[in-house]
Amino acid sequence: MIKVAILGCNGRMGRNLMATAIEHSDISLVGGSVRPGSSLIGSDGAEICGLGKQGVPVTDKLDELSDADVVIDFTSVEATLEHVKWCAKQKKAMVIGTTGFSAEQLKLIEDCAKDTAIVLAPNTSVGVNVLFKLIEMAANVIGNDTDIEISEAHHRFKKDAPSGTAMKMGQVIANALDRDLDKVAVYGRQGLSEERDRNTIGFATVRAGDIIGEHTALFADLGERLEISHKATSRKTFALGAMRAANWVTSVEPGLYDMQDVLGLR
Repeated sequence: MIKVAILGCNGRMGRNLMATAIEHSDISLVGGSVRPGSSLIGSDGAEICGLGKQGVPVTDKLDELSDADVVIDFTSVEATLEHVKWCAKQKKAMVIGTTGFSAEQLKLIEDCAKDTAIVLAPNTSVGVNVLFKLIEMAANVIGNDTDIEISEAHHRFKKDAPSGTAMKMGQVIANALDRDLDKVAVYGRQGLSEERDRNTIGFATVRAGDIIGEHTALFADLGERLEISHKATSRKTFALGAMRAANWVTSVEPGLYDMQDVLGLR
């Protein structure tokens, strides 16, 4: 039985993670964290996610969650960077679902992974990670002969754009085609322009309502197009993937991993 702590347990994703951990047969939930000064400190985490009192402590002090084997973090960039330093110091394995890190911030996470095992996943959905594999295959076969566009849609509250998943899709395709994503990515089009550069990878972003997450990679040539899509209808899929990652990450040596490693897709 893997002991898990959920950081940011009162957020939209945090509540889903708490409920999924409580219901999971291979997970023992030791508690959850909230922001300092939160009115939820000292409450029961199971009640937060509508499952009644089950003795799941909620705290704002990471040291009170030190019984956990794995910490799951879907919070914010700033909070996650503090959490990952604590995990490295305490030798706690970690699953990170937070997105929007800069190159410098990713380097900090990579450095911390020298001391503990970390799964860094912009999307923990099993289906999305199969999508990554499929678009890599498509890019290898037809990528150099098609125009490539990536589109994504999320709820109005999402802060980073394009999504971490869309950026990962772009990186997977760029790597397959031996292109530098920083040089070929196009994030917006307006007004008159020259004919589309075949080497570019376009991104389109939608933020509206309560869309959980939709991602599509389009490979278009004259006369045909291939679209590979994933649509999430519940955050439960991300929570279940995170539990799968939590179970896996306790069995490996310190290092930085992703869901492709967890699922054996590499």
